[in-house]
Amino acid sequence: MPARWDTVSVDGGEMRVYVSTPEGSGSFAGVIVIQHAGGVDDFVRGMADRFAAEGFAAVSPDLYHREAPGSADDPMTRMGRLRDRTVEVDVNAAVVHARSLPEIDGERLGITGYCMGGRVTYLMAAKSDAFKAAVDCWGGHCLVAWGDGPAPFDLTGDISCPVLGLFGEEDPNPNPDDVAKMDAEMTRLGVPHEFHSYAGAGHAFMNESRPSYREEAAKDAWKRTIDWFKRHLGG
Repeated sequence: MPARWDTVSVDGGEMRVYVSTPEGSGSFAGVIVIQHAGGVDDFVRGMADRFAAEGFAAVSPDLYHREAPGSADDPMTRMGRLRDRTVEVDVNAAVVHARSLPEIDGERLGITGYCMGGRVTYLMAAKSDAFKAAVDCWGGHCLVAWGDGPAPFDLTGDISCPVLGLFGEEDPNPNPDDVAKMDAEMTRLGVPHEFHSYAGAGHAFMNESRPSYREEAAKDAWKRTIDWFKRHLGG
């Protein structure tokens, strides 16, 4: 499937955006794919390509574009410098770019992400009305803010689309208590959602390059993800 890097302007700078589209012509439903701590790396680009193979155009913004060029800091340090205010700006810029592309039907957008990307998915499902569906894949730190302002959890009542949550029961962040709290809050506030937690799985259970990979859970989670987006976006 065709894939490329585009560049968009954000806050006077440039942000790279990985774009992967299905074969053939058409105006496809789109998915904004949010990186994990490692950035828009092989895993995240691979997931974007998998969405394209399923008939969805995928757009993945590089949320580390504000970093100093050539930074050698480890992923967790780089992630720790992110702030919700600028993350929101960057994801909104990715949405604007997606809507400008002839390959994407801008009225049929979803959002998903992994690890910190799951947290960003939760945040943006509340901060933006651009999305018709969201899939939070083991998003940690949802109960704390990055910088000033409320945590994603505190914005649960503002979520404007159905949310699918996919978690590992052995994950320390989010741990089962965190997942239960988010589940209960969405239920209390009437947010349409489905949460699934996998026994024997921890963090990053869909990442084949890591020892944490769990094939059975990963296959089921991927099927649920595609079914969720097909249900709410068409495809």
